[in-house]
Amino acid sequence: MKEVKTYNDLLVWKKARELTSLLYTLTKTFPANEQFGLTSQIRRSAVSVPSNIAEGSGRNHAKESIQFFYIARGSLYELETQLYLSYDQKFINSGQLEHALEKVTECKKLLNGYIKYFKTL
Repeated sequence: MKEVKTYNDLLVWKKARELTSLLYTLTKTFPANEQFGLTSQIRRSAVSVPSNIAEGSGRNHAKESIQFFYIARGSLYELETQLYLSYDQKFINSGQLEHALEKVTECKKLLNGYIKYFKTL
């Protein structure tokens, strides 16, 4: 197993970046009048995930790090809800919803594992 040197090496951070890119692409098709609504909210929540993972990884104490990882996890739950709302408004179809939710779930699982690891430090 490769030694983790920085947050850039973390699989959870890499997957969160991929999720962010996916959601930016997905929201490009949203109606223009949603630019300051769901489009903006989804993008902010998505950016929050890898950003808080990175910030938490830069903290000096595990307790501080975990707090940022919890914020990232909360953003994933926000994203999940926002994706359902996007589907309800017919901005995305069921296939897009399912694919995006799979990626959110993958990030949640990885992040939960990372939080569990940090609790042992």
